[in-house]
Amino acid sequence: MTQLSPLLKQATPVVVDHGEGVYLYDTDGNRHLDFTAGIGVTSTGHCHPHVVRAAQEQIGKLIHGQYTTVMHKPLLELTERLGDVLPPGLDSLFYANSGSEAIEAALRLSRQATGRPNVIVFQGGFHGRTVAAASMTTSGTRFSAGISPLMAGVHVAPFPYAYHYGWDEETATKFALRELDYLFATVCAPNETAAFFIEPVLGEGGYVPANTAFMAGLRERADAHGILLVIDEVQTGFGRTGRFWGHDHFDVRPDIILIAKGLASGFPLSGMAASQELMAKAWPGSQGGTYGGNAVSCAAAVATLEVIRQEKLVENAAERGRQLLEGARLVADKTPVIGDVRGLGLLVGSEFTKPGGEPDAATAAAVQKAAAASGLLLLTCGAFMNVVRMVPPLVVNAAQVDDALRIWGEVVASVTGS
Repeated sequence: MTQLSPLLKQATPVVVDHGEGVYLYDTDGNRHLDFTAGIGVTSTGHCHPHVVRAAQEQIGKLIHGQYTTVMHKPLLELTERLGDVLPPGLDSLFYANSGSEAIEAALRLSRQATGRPNVIVFQGGFHGRTVAAASMTTSGTRFSAGISPLMAGVHVAPFPYAYHYGWDEETATKFALRELDYLFATVCAPNETAAFFIEPVLGEGGYVPANTAFMAGLRERADAHGILLVIDEVQTGFGRTGRFWGHDHFDVRPDIILIAKGLASGFPLSGMAASQELMAKAWPGSQGGTYGGNAVSCAAAVATLEVIRQEKLVENAAERGRQLLEGARLVADKTPVIGDVRGLGLLVGSEFTKPGGEPDAATAAAVQKAAAASGLLLLTCGAFMNVVRMVPPLVVNAAQVDDALRIWGEVVASVTGS
């Protein structure tokens, strides 16, 4: 009998029949509170009626119109609507299907526009699984092991992950910027560096936010050396952090931003935004793809933007995010096995550690499994897989957050005996 690859390990035992809002219903009729949101994808919740209606109507008109062959209305409308929310000056868009494709498009554009071979990424970042994107990923060796040689020209600088270093944020930030300058002096000359690639909040790396001083330091160095600042908003964009863009928290100007995940509420769609001037420096033939800007995905993305605005989901993410972060910290206060709780908006991570400070992946996994058995779906992340992350849909309400926190507190107490 044909089966899925044995490498596709399931985080939960749930076999879904249908989803509605923040809930998934399995084939036995059980209801599960979904605080994974398809890894931050179902931003408007499962099967939001407005998104479903837009997709259904589009399917009856045009499913696929290859966008370097013909134009279609959803593509043009989405491009216009994104102009209302993109940072000033980023007025040119390229569409693809996945975050990895967007990363590779930005890599190609950065190298072609600057004529420089190198890029700098930051420790703990996740940018994708394709070869170039995996070469730029440092959130765990599982994403790049066994496929060497990896792409050349990628250099890694520290991210200000204060808890990991055992420092306060200011010390970690000064260290990270000092090490970046040392990298320039010893390994990767600024005049050979095309771009910085950075997530505003480390995703797979453990839900670690950047900070204003660090991002200002990157912008300053980018401007001084003609380096492009590429901000990977694949997981942090579209209201997820309580601002429309994750980088909005840090008052920084990107040269390129990358989008995917929550953009189309579950339909495959990603994109790269840059200025017209910068985008025009890409070489002819370097952008394209069969399914990029799919008509149904674009219609769903337009509907997603409408729902985000009409239902004030960015504001909701900020309010519910504060509630979730505060509640998770109250749970952590009762047990020594959670060493740190952090996040922005509806991205909240609880890091499990042993008494000596070593990562405790076993307890994190046990708690995540117990939560699933109790009807709360969560995921783990981090280099050591010792961080349990909460990433609910942006439509989550106060009662649902309270319900999740109740279950979370119960399973943490049960597993750890605290």
